[in-house]
Amino acid sequence: MCEKHEKNGQITRKQFLTGVAGGACALGLAGVAGWSGKGKALAETPPQAAQMGFTRPQRAQWFAPAANGKIQCELCPNGCTLDRGERSLCRVRENRNGQGYTLAHSNPVLIQEDPVERKPFFHVVPGSRALSISTAGCNLRCKFCEVWDMALVGPEEVHAYDMSPEAVISHAQAAGVRSISYAFGEPVVFYEYMQDVGLLAKEAGMLNLAHTAGYIQPEPLKDLCKILDATNVDLKSFDPGFYRNVVGGELEPVLHSLKTFREAGVHVEITNVVIPTLNDDMDTIHRMCRWIVKELGPDVPLHFARFYPLYRLSALPRTPVSTLNKARETALNSGLQFVYVAKVTGHEGENTFCSHCARKVIHRVGFFIDRVEVRKGACEHCGGTIPGIWV
Repeated sequence: MCEKHEKNGQITRKQFLTGVAGGACALGLAGVAGWSGKGKALAETPPQAAQMGFTRPQRAQWFAPAANGKIQCELCPNGCTLDRGERSLCRVRENRNGQGYTLAHSNPVLIQEDPVERKPFFHVVPGSRALSISTAGCNLRCKFCEVWDMALVGPEEVHAYDMSPEAVISHAQAAGVRSISYAFGEPVVFYEYMQDVGLLAKEAGMLNLAHTAGYIQPEPLKDLCKILDATNVDLKSFDPGFYRNVVGGELEPVLHSLKTFREAGVHVEITNVVIPTLNDDMDTIHRMCRWIVKELGPDVPLHFARFYPLYRLSALPRTPVSTLNKARETALNSGLQFVYVAKVTGHEGENTFCSHCARKVIHRVGFFIDRVEVRKGACEHCGGTIPGIWV
């Protein structure tokens, strides 16, 4: 039987609405057109109102029969075995009369337009815009979750939109974005929705980007790679104990996912949130970086992100900039060529430097681009290759 998700850390409707009003979570579709049955934007229709709960449960992939009428979810390493009426740890996959269902399809709690740098993707069409979508639910339980108010709750506990894949693409086309980003929450838990949106996005000539913890089984991941152009994977630590005690998962499946993405030709970037006293040991960071160089390649961009006190780690201090500087230096000395410092606006580590001539080729301040001196994937100064997606 799958363990019931714990109530500690969940929020009331009043708390959630207060957070939204204070800007804690962007849930707006303000100014977005309504949608016709064919998914076409209707400019004269008022914006859609968010509603509590899930809108259209659908049969889900990656379920297998188990003993005594139960079913087992084979989407992620949690491997939840569900009795009738039970939900998996991610809160959005359910056994309904012996059939596996997803409660996340066409039910986004967040849809917003952002710079692609916010994802963060620093080597994917710099300066372009992405339409981000996310639903409730997550298959991990990070104690430092930045979006706990939507990811670590069930769909009944948040306001969401009834938005079909066709509607998402219609809105993206109207907004003129270059890509669809499955981000903020964990896209693995809305796997079927991501696939359906992603197929339509490819047909429309848009890129598919995912920011994910990479906590997924090999077979569904292989299918997902067919639609993804780029992924930023949260490699939360290189310590298995950290994953078990702070994240609620295992390290090895994430490492396997990183190698699978790379082998499938998906552009890979990595984010590591550096948390004081928990994962800021430089020897461990060095081992992580050496693994990246050996298994993925020296040209995989790595983002060291600053930790800010929140959720269950609110008593810890924010990451000192000096620690981020040491992490970046450690990564560069380990052989990585593109190492960034995130969430420290104005830091030199926000910029991209050519690994061949050391010239600054992308000038950034926060999520904003000042100059791009990369042409068709090559440094304008020396012609050296800069990996990524540039058109």
